Amino acid sequence: MTRVIVAGAGGRMGRLLVSIIAREKPFELAGALEAAESGFVGQDAGELAGVGRLGIAVTADYSTLARPDTVTLDFTNAAAALAHLEVAAESGAAMVIGSTGFTPEMEARARRLAARTRTVIAPNMSVGVNVLMKITAEVAKILNNFDAEVLEIHHGTKIDAPSGTALALGRTIAEARGLDFQANAIFGREGITGVREPGKIAVFGLRAGDAVGDHTVFFGGQGERLELTHRAQSREGLARGALRAAAWIEKQPPGLYSMRDVLGL
Repeated sequence: MTRVIVAGAGGRMGRLLVSIIAREKPFELAGALEAAESGFVGQDAGELAGVGRLGIAVTADYSTLARPDTVTLDFTNAAAALAHLEVAAESGAAMVIGSTGFTPEMEARARRLAARTRTVIAPNMSVGVNVLMKITAEVAKILNNFDAEVLEIHHGTKIDAPSGTALALGRTIAEARGLDFQANAIFGREGITGVREPGKIAVFGLRAGDAVGDHTVFFGGQGERLELTHRAQSREGLARGALRAAAWIEKQPPGLYSMRDVLGL
């Protein structure tokens, strides 16, 4: 039985995670966490998720929940996830972080903290997306003279762009080709941009409606183009990938892991 704490229990992903945990026996809801100003503190997590009373009240104090025998699933935001990771590192609680929007400084801090406990950090928990990452790396090597561009679309309420997954795909291409991603990344085009420079990797984000998340990697050559696409039809794929990571990470030694580690890719 994996004892799970859901951070961001009032959000869409948080409610979905609580609802799945309530239905599936390998998991037990050990706690639910939300920001003090969210308006959800004190409510029953099960009632909030629409699955009936579970007897787990939402709290804003993570330190009262974090224990070595728990795994926290965090789909909040970068600042909140980093604060939660600091508590987890002190308490020995395991964490699975799917929050995005980390600055380079926050990423460095997260890596240092993650090494002190059992931690999975991944911009996308979907099994399919992580298979896409692996395939993208292989194709980037084979088609190393093809132009590489990444395009993503998410719902209009997503606050960061491009998505963490799109950035991860861009970094995957750069790593496969032995390039520095930041030195070769393009995040926008406007006006007379001139001829596309060889070796550049473009990453673009679209925001529209209620799109859950689509990612396409384009490899463009002379007379041909290869497109690799993953489409999320609902958030359930992300939630189930996160729970798979939770069941895996609780058995691991302290360290920072990725979804590739979880899936053995």
